Amino acid sequence: MSGKYVGPVPRQDPVYDFLRKILIERMGSNVRHPEFRAFQLVASNEVYRYEERLSGTQVIGKFFGPRFGWDRDVAASTARQEYESLEKLRAYDLVGSPHHVIRPLGFDRDINCVLALEYYPGEQFSDAIGRSIYRHDDAHLFWRLKALAFFLATQHGKTVSRSEVDFDADCRYLDQVVDRLRDRHRIGQWDVDEFSWLRECWRSRPRMWRDNQVWLHGDATPANFLFGDGLDVAAIDLERMKRGDRMFDVGRIAGELQHAFMVGAGNRYRAEPFIGHFFWEYSSHFADRHRVFKAITDRAPYYMGLNLLRIARNNYLTDDYSGQLVAQAKELLRAC
Repeated sequence: MSGKYVGPVPRQDPVYDFLRKILIERMGSNVRHPEFRAFQLVASNEVYRYEERLSGTQVIGKFFGPRFGWDRDVAASTARQEYESLEKLRAYDLVGSPHHVIRPLGFDRDINCVLALEYYPGEQFSDAIGRSIYRHDDAHLFWRLKALAFFLATQHGKTVSRSEVDFDADCRYLDQVVDRLRDRHRIGQWDVDEFSWLRECWRSRPRMWRDNQVWLHGDATPANFLFGDGLDVAAIDLERMKRGDRMFDVGRIAGELQHAFMVGAGNRYRAEPFIGHFFWEYSSHFADRHRVFKAITDRAPYYMGLNLLRIARNNYLTDDYSGQLVAQAKELLRAC
């Protein structure tokens, strides 16, 4: 998370006073005249890492305004939602080692709806996947998946509720993704009809309803988890946190692994040992490991297929590769 250096933050810039206040009031710094340097990060929002030169203190600034354009109310609401989600999960003692949810430090609607966040100096999950694909360091990825499974099992276990999962919500999400694919001419009406039939097949399976809701990360992608020493894991980017089926997170990780090996190695089968390992490690944190493992593997194809369809919508993908993702999603969903 080093980023591209874009220059110092001028003292007349409103961001300077915002950062200075956070430094003093939230982080306990005694630097009277801080000097901030800005580094732009690659992210879906406009995100910067700010480093105070004298103390070395670092803060992440996430600007929601540019993403939502003129609709400042939506931008502010999304930023506040992430702030509250971070606080909510941290309240479950997901702070420190080995499980950490980054700390929100401040928000200012008038400065492009900026949300200030704790900086966590860890390895991105995407980098760990890349080490396996391009450097054949499989042991490193197996270890990171063990740590991530431990983190998610802990998060889900601490936040489980008495309310049963509402699989209808995940059926509606599939419909939304399929509609977007059709609108972007990535699939035709025949595909839409098949996905509708497969959705109903999964909806009729009692196993898809037999769990209790947990707090989900909601966007469990390789960019949103950072690894520290040992089994340390930090979660970032919680603007989509919601209640739901734990498999929404677990299946998304598995789907992301399959996609990464499809696009990076040209071989989806290379992902299978890692997916199985992740499921097994996640299951190990429950009293009946074998029962949980079976429940996960029975439900995983739906959520993996759903994630591949979500990825296939992206305009930066070629039509050919998007078609490969759609075909693999169908294969997974046909396992109903």
